Amino acid sequence: MIEAVHVGGAGTPLVLLHGATSSWRAWRPVLPALERRHRVLAPNLAGHHGGPAVTGPPEQVVPAIVDAVATAMDDAGVGTAHLVGNSLGGWVALELARRGRARSVVALSPAGAWVEPADLDRLLRLFRAGGRLGRVPGARVVLGVRPLRRLLLRQVAEHPELLTRFDVDDLVDDLAGCEVLADLLAGASRAGALRPFTPDCPVLIAWGERDRMLPFARYGRPMLDAVHGAQLVRVPGVGHVPMGDAPRLVSSLVLRFTARADRAARAAAVPGPVSGAGRPA
Repeated sequence: MIEAVHVGGAGTPLVLLHGATSSWRAWRPVLPALERRHRVLAPNLAGHHGGPAVTGPPEQVVPAIVDAVATAMDDAGVGTAHLVGNSLGGWVALELARRGRARSVVALSPAGAWVEPADLDRLLRLFRAGGRLGRVPGARVVLGVRPLRRLLLRQVAEHPELLTRFDVDDLVDDLAGCEVLADLLAGASRAGALRPFTPDCPVLIAWGERDRMLPFARYGRPMLDAVHGAQLVRVPGVGHVPMGDAPRLVSSLVLRFTARADRAARAAAVPGPVSGAGRPA
């Protein structure tokens, strides 16, 4: 039975938000490094394997997932946190920032932005195909064969050969356990893309240079247009889910950004000199 949420480490709070059809286990390659500097909260998103149920119409799925993460933060006593999200988790992190729950955001190839209907249709087809993989008999055996694994997972990973047998088992279980995918995809065209906004915290959008699922030219540029003031970095040598492709690189990128945000917050909290202080009345 998968845990509904992972908690570990010490320091300023950091919330990790996985992508569609995944679970918090996608973050395991970067957890040791992140937990040395942060108290990490990594929940399973609502409607996903081990996560809370989602109710309501399809066009309300993303807001319901955001609500569930906000509740998990409340239950953990976390008012605001550094938010790190991948794909759907990146979209959720940005929506939480809109609600004022973020100290900073690192969005790794975030979903939620497109311009042309054809771009949305393409994405929906890819996710439907991926969701079916979890229901294919013998999927574990097929993905255990390295050439087949590389072929089937090339949309999400640049280095699927790094996956262990246990990683493959988790991937298939998470695909099969994602109950919200059909509603999530059905609601996308009705709900529309992420609405433009200006976050009140620093935001870093980090896009894998080898991302075949969400190529930057089609999905990254509209995201930058929607999130006003966000910084951009292109991450070399990684695909759509970069934590498994290059865990040291990703953890270093996150920690540099959160450290900078923490330093800025501490500096802003230090009171400056009071004009006229010490003068006799």
